[in-house]
Amino acid sequence: MTLYDSARDVVRSVYDARIDTPAILDTGLYFPAADDFVAKWQDIRDEAFAVRRNLNKVPRFHELMKEQADISANDGRDWRMFIMRAYGIDVPENLARCPTISGLIEDQPEVMSCALSFLAPGKHVPQHRGPFRGILRFHLILAMPRTPSGDIAAVLEIDGKPYRLADGDSLLWDDTYSHEVWNKSEEVRIALLLDVWRRDMPYDMEVLSRLVVFAVRLGMKWTGVRYTG
Repeated sequence: MTLYDSARDVVRSVYDARIDTPAILDTGLYFPAADDFVAKWQDIRDEAFAVRRNLNKVPRFHELMKEQADISANDGRDWRMFIMRAYGIDVPENLARCPTISGLIEDQPEVMSCALSFLAPGKHVPQHRGPFRGILRFHLILAMPRTPSGDIAAVLEIDGKPYRLADGDSLLWDDTYSHEVWNKSEEVRIALLLDVWRRDMPYDMEVLSRLVVFAVRLGMKWTGVRYTG
């Protein structure tokens, strides 16, 4: 077990003891701005398609975070992430390529991270859990492949329950619950992923969350990770 794994497990156990909410959360309560993103999902999709034209220049997830190799580099198929904001730090070069997304998150400081996720044909992201409960995951489908029979080809399973999201569908969820996804198609699945600051945390969890974010930012600076191709 790595130092990252050990620290993640300790932090996660603290949150699990202090915050008890279900896997799927009400966007109206926890992320009211979700409606703004959904309303412009087709414009966002157009920007994602433009990025896809040079997909080989978009980093794979484990190239950005080597700790994610077990879920990103597990099967030789790509999971590429076009990062526009990471833990509150903007990536100006990437935001400039996506003006709709840039405009949406500009006045949304609760959006801690923002990325376009490109899941390659046949890619399986195995079951895993996110690191801490202070941030929620907003998932907006931009291009969902279909099976030959017309069914959703990439099913997101969260806490043992499957979610079949079509183009323009969204979901707000707690990614510390076990989850996985498998793109059972010959096309790339594209989604907008936002990490959203959790509202109404107990004070001690609010403080801990800010410390975690600060530590992650220090780590990003230390490793000098580059989010552009």
